[in-house]
Amino acid sequence: MNYQENYLSEADKAIKQYTIPPYLKKGDSIMIVAPAGFLTDSTEIDQGIELAKSWGLNIKLGKNLFKRHNHFAGTDLERQNDMQEALDNKNIKAIWCSRGGYGTVRIVDQLNFSAFKKNPKWIIGYSDITTLHEQVHRLGFASIHATMPGGMRRATPEAKETLYKSLFGEDLSYEVTTNPLNKLGTSKGVLIGGNLSIIMSMLGSNSDIDPKGKILFIEDVGEDLYRVDRMMYTLKRNGFLKDLKGIIVGDFDYKTEENILFGGTHREIILNAVKEYDYPVIFDFPAGHIRNNHALIFGKKVKLESNATSVIISYK
Repeated sequence: MNYQENYLSEADKAIKQYTIPPYLKKGDSIMIVAPAGFLTDSTEIDQGIELAKSWGLNIKLGKNLFKRHNHFAGTDLERQNDMQEALDNKNIKAIWCSRGGYGTVRIVDQLNFSAFKKNPKWIIGYSDITTLHEQVHRLGFASIHATMPGGMRRATPEAKETLYKSLFGEDLSYEVTTNPLNKLGTSKGVLIGGNLSIIMSMLGSNSDIDPKGKILFIEDVGEDLYRVDRMMYTLKRNGFLKDLKGIIVGDFDYKTEENILFGGTHREIILNAVKEYDYPVIFDFPAGHIRNNHALIFGKKVKLESNATSVIISYK
């Protein structure tokens, strides 16, 4: 019996279709909060604010958004309070996390999602914000993995456009060139995932989710190759990988791939961990800690088609 059979409730495992929060429309209000790392100053998010305003959205800033306590954007309680206000306020239709870093795990268990469940809203971000993605997925709600205000100065037009489409409910699909290492095939499943390190750290916690029948997206930054190997085998040994319908691998940004002592790239490490499973695995999808961070809607069903020339990801 693996950890999921021990830990996840029947209600958790019964979630087959996630609730999709209402898509945004002009005139809606969104709130920018900082649940993890600190912002140096307001200029870090100015371009994100201007972009959202150009889309016709009203912006509310968390009261503690620009505070700093050690590594974090204020104390745990200050970050928790801002996040709780955003969850509870019925007039806020989306919560846009300012940046990642580290720290969301320190507040997630103190958050009350009762009001959120009655009036669901989009939670947007990536990297450390994977903690929030997993938490709302555990509750059965969709969310958006996408560029944050703190990274908007370097974001490509495509990254911005795909965030807009995700938030406003426009058609979203992707076609990318096939990597020679891709495992070919076609599958369908609800898309879940985020930062590999965070996913691995959630195993057995109150934010853990049932991966059975789902398509997993993973990305990471700054991890040594042996750590990527260890994380993949941790997921494997816990039964997390065996019943997936596919894996989409985003950017793995690290310098240590130049170090040949480990004996393989992150692509080869991932393939080795899932070699006995019969589902498609695709590499180099443009999402993660990169300028061209394409938005992904977690909690919606996608069709993944991986053939000899291209990869097509389409929402159904």
